[in-house]
Amino acid sequence: MSTIYHRVAGSSVHRLAAISDGIFAVAMTLLVLDLHVPELGRLRSGQPLWAPGSLHGEGQLLHALLPLASRLGVYLLGFLTLGMFWLGQQAQLDHFVRSDRQLTWLHLAFLGGISLMPFSTSLLAEYEAYRVALLVYWLHLLVLGLLLLASLRYARDAGLVRADAPDGLVEAARRRIVVAQLLYVGAVLLSVVSTYLSVALLVLLQLNSAVAPKVRPLNRF
Repeated sequence: MSTIYHRVAGSSVHRLAAISDGIFAVAMTLLVLDLHVPELGRLRSGQPLWAPGSLHGEGQLLHALLPLASRLGVYLLGFLTLGMFWLGQQAQLDHFVRSDRQLTWLHLAFLGGISLMPFSTSLLAEYEAYRVALLVYWLHLLVLGLLLLASLRYARDAGLVRADAPDGLVEAARRRIVVAQLLYVGAVLLSVVSTYLSVALLVLLQLNSAVAPKVRPLNRF
């Protein structure tokens, strides 16, 4: 009975894509919760009732908004990263004829990592000047990339890839992950000069990956 269960459990690619969409949507939404609007002081009966640390005018509001620029940059980085991983996973699922129990658990592990993305992004936003926060963020990207590659290799070996999938699919995915990680390493090494420059370079790398024209279909992976 357990053998039959293991053979049929997690066989639906569509259900896997559905839970993936939900988790990605929640993770992308949670990113914005790290952005907080500065509070202005309130007036009652013509008398100022300023809360401790509150703002007293438009100039101070503008001054209070300026530090948010850095957090907005990290938010953009997190959103782009989630978008790229969503595209990568969906591109894989589109080329699977079906799933199985092992492949489903690989993707659930990947989605578990995705659910932690708001934390690592918030950590980087809060401690952007610290190399440890940057290292944690990079290791997060590395683990997610390796999980996607592992799922693709497993699907190939288990005969779960569609017959009309592009030739060299796994090699293209491996090459893309290796190149991306080498570029990320370069960005992390830049933190020796400035962690802010490292984050800026990461944003540029993610933007380039998101908007750069793709010459070959395999570059989607």
